[in-house]
Amino acid sequence: MTDQPLAGKTVAILVANGFEELEMTEPQRALLKLGAAPKIISPEQGLVNGWHGAAWGHYFPTDKHVGDVLAADFDLLVLPGGERSITKLANNAHTRRIVGSFMDAGKGVAAIGGGVGLLAVAERAKGRTVAAPEGAVEALTAQGAKVAEEDAVVVDRFLVTAKGQENLAEFVEQMGKVFAEAIAQRKQAA
Repeated sequence: MTDQPLAGKTVAILVANGFEELEMTEPQRALLKLGAAPKIISPEQGLVNGWHGAAWGHYFPTDKHVGDVLAADFDLLVLPGGERSITKLANNAHTRRIVGSFMDAGKGVAAIGGGVGLLAVAERAKGRTVAAPEGAVEALTAQGAKVAEEDAVVVDRFLVTAKGQENLAEFVEQMGKVFAEAIAQRKQAA
């Protein structure tokens, strides 16, 4: 297996102001090492502001506006958490469209913390086993997901979910493996 199994693949990272900075930057760094081209997709224009610890963090340039993209434009999707970001994304029809399209196409999706709740917002949690933070459990189970109580990180086909930032290292490791598998399977199916 090549050390850059995601070479030439484009990954959408969907965030709004107030996303958990480390839940975006650590997966982004790992994706770059794997050869992928991560792109920040956001309802914000130009720059999106992260949340780090107990305060606002850094600004990051956005690559595309959420209203201007299709799931077909990307190979994989990352959904970082962050209460402010998730609230804004959950109220955006484009979020539901994009997340739903990725899930329907069987593309690799990685969600951590509050980002896992976007699966329920997109009505794509039914029949999936996920790891989720307390705040997202009710919405996910109402949508028909099975929330793993013991596991902090869960892989369900090409979906990787993690309860939160305390599970970031394991989440990033599993994301890399699952994304490589998702790409390999799509190549075989083509």
